[in-house]
Amino acid sequence: MLMKSCCKDAFNNEDLNQPHPSPKKQNAFLLWLKDKWKAKSIAQVVLILFTFAIGGSLCGYLGKTIMGSLGIEKGALWLIVYIIVMTIIWPACILGVSIIFGQFRFFKNYILRMASRISGKKKENSEVYQDLNAE
Repeated sequence: MLMKSCCKDAFNNEDLNQPHPSPKKQNAFLLWLKDKWKAKSIAQVVLILFTFAIGGSLCGYLGKTIMGSLGIEKGALWLIVYIIVMTIIWPACILGVSIIFGQFRFFKNYILRMASRISGKKKENSEVYQDLNAE
């Protein structure tokens, strides 16, 4: 009897009886990314997110493989080499995967923007994304 009343109380929670959030609230993050990245549609935002996920996973796999083949023991040197290797192969992985998903132009501009920030030469967002909507 104790179990039934416990479960009954758990399922009588008021939060479960609330209506589902509107689709507008559910898509707020995707709409924000669409505006930030100046993407044409939510579908393009989803493709960009897939590209980030698959490119990052590919980068991790390749980085692990490269580090394993170098034969460096884990420690300070390993960490420094790992950071350098990942910094070099991440853009290549992202650009390679972006070709498959048709998002090369976006990622080329994204990487150029990152490089300009690292070098200290900041560009306006409009300059970086200028080619994104051009066909």
